[in-house]
Amino acid sequence: MNILTPTKRLATALLLFTGLCGIAAAQPYPNKPIEVMVAFQPGGGTDSLARAYAEAAKKYTTQSLVVYNKPGASGAIGLADVVNAKPDGYKLAMLFVEVTILPHMGITKITQDDFIPIARLNADPAAITVRADSPYNTIEDFLVAAKKTGSDVKVGNAGNGSIWHLAAASLEEKTGARFNHIPYQGAGPAVLALLGGHVDAVGVSPAEVAVHVAAGKLKILGVMADQRVKGFENVPTLKERKIDLSIGTWRGLGVAKGTPPEVVDYIRAMTKKAADEPIMKEVMDKLNLGYAYADGPAFKAQMVHDNDTFKQLVTKLNLKN
Repeated sequence: MNILTPTKRLATALLLFTGLCGIAAAQPYPNKPIEVMVAFQPGGGTDSLARAYAEAAKKYTTQSLVVYNKPGASGAIGLADVVNAKPDGYKLAMLFVEVTILPHMGITKITQDDFIPIARLNADPAAITVRADSPYNTIEDFLVAAKKTGSDVKVGNAGNGSIWHLAAASLEEKTGARFNHIPYQGAGPAVLALLGGHVDAVGVSPAEVAVHVAAGKLKILGVMADQRVKGFENVPTLKERKIDLSIGTWRGLGVAKGTPPEVVDYIRAMTKKAADEPIMKEVMDKLNLGYAYADGPAFKAQMVHDNDTFKQLVTKLNLKN
C-alpha cells in the first residue's frame, strides 16, 4: 500500500489547487458579468447611451452587461475607477470628450492615453436652453442680458471642465457676454436645476433636454453646430446668427491600457454588432442622440486631435484650475 506522508499530501493538494486555478484562469473571456462605467449621475445622455448599448450588446456575449454610475469631479472619479482596476476587460468605460479636457484643466492626471478606444457611438453639439417662460426668446436676447453691467446670468453645466462648461465659456469669448457658471454632477442634474429655476440656462446637448422641450417646459435658443440638428430643425445654429462657434461632445467605449489584445478584439467585435442593432439606433433616435459610429483607430485619431485642440482652448480661455 502506498501511503502518503503529511508532507506529500500537502504537496499533492497544492498541486491540485494550482491546477484548478490554472484551469479557471484559462477560461475564455468573458466568464463573468461585464461592467460599463458611467462617470455621471443617471439621467444624462451618457447614462442613456450606456444603457442602450448594454441592452443591444447582450445578444452578442454570453455574459450580462451591467451599467453602474460613478459621478464626481466632472467625470474624473469614474475614469480613475476604470484606469485603476485590473485591465482584464471586465470594466468598460463609457468615454466622453472630457477625457481630452480634464487633464489640461488640472482636474486629473488621467488622459486619453490611459485608455484603449473601442468605438465611438455618438456625437452631439452643445446648445443654449432656457425655460419656456424665460424672457429670452432668441440667442440675441440672451446674450444682450449677459453683456449688461452687473448681470448675473447663471448657466448650468455638467461640472467644471466639462464640455458644456467649455462650450459656454467659448460663447463668452466669442461674444463678450459674461456668465455665472454653475457646475453640477452631470447634465441631468443641471437640467433639473434649470427646471427648478436655480439657473437661467444650460449649455448641454439637445438630446439632454429633448423630453422637456417636447413637454413645453424648456426651449432651445441655438445650437453650436455647423448645421441644424435632426429633430430640432426649427432651432437655428449660432453660425446662422453670425457667431462662429461649433463645439460639442462625443461618447464611446474604452478599456484600460494594458487590456489583452484578444479581449480588446472581442469587445470591439461585440460593440460593432451592437452598434448595428436596430434597437440601438431606435433608442438613440428616441433620445435624440446623434448616431456617429467610428471604429477603434478612427476613434483614437479623434481623441488625439481633440486633446490638442482643447489643450489650446483651455489655455486661451484661462480655465486651468
